[in-house]
Amino acid sequence: MIPTAKRVLQQLRHDPRTLAMIFVLPCVLLSLLWWVYDGKAIFDELGPALLAIFPLVVMFLVTSITVLRERRSGTLERLLTLPISKVGFIGGYALAFGALAIVQALIASALLLGPLGVKPAGPGGLLVLIAVLDALLGMSLGLFVSAFARTEFQAVQFFPAIVLPQFLLCGLLVPRYQMPAILHAVSNVLPLSYAVDAMQRVASEPSPQIVAPALVVAVFTVGMLVLGAATLRRRTA
Repeated sequence: MIPTAKRVLQQLRHDPRTLAMIFVLPCVLLSLLWWVYDGKAIFDELGPALLAIFPLVVMFLVTSITVLRERRSGTLERLLTLPISKVGFIGGYALAFGALAIVQALIASALLLGPLGVKPAGPGGLLVLIAVLDALLGMSLGLFVSAFARTEFQAVQFFPAIVLPQFLLCGLLVPRYQMPAILHAVSNVLPLSYAVDAMQRVASEPSPQIVAPALVVAVFTVGMLVLGAATLRRRTA
């Protein structure tokens, strides 16, 4: 597991475009939205929720495409001839991309709380914690999806199928309690809803209760990793 994580990190070290997408893109998107709203108070409400969304999107795309590329190149098939299991393979990738996800969330949180001037009613540390959990969720969803895609294009196609509905139903555009009953019920089983809910609580409440939504996000993250290991194929035909 550890050797796999080291190998992945060494490969990514020589891929500046991927690193820029992981670390720079969420900050650029947050800054762009701040500019659109011209630093108005509405950004103080939207900024924390966007901090839950942008890292998830980026980690989902990067992780799913990278792991799929490993399978298509035969790297997974060669690795599994060694004393390494599918769990070890997925675990190694989870460690590597999990570390990148944590750094990404910390950078984006520092930007939001610093130069962009967002001042949540609750502790800033809780906002950072949820950002980290959500970046890890994006990573785990990407690992899970990579088991079903045959090409990089198909991996990207999973984005509107898995991530976009969560964005539409997470409560950012319309409060979830105002949605039709069916849509509200669907939103209750989507992990991004709980991440955005936790962010909104931190943004608006001095003493937010985020244990329950944070736990849901963490359980989804672990569950996706387990399913990813269970469904991983040696090679993509």
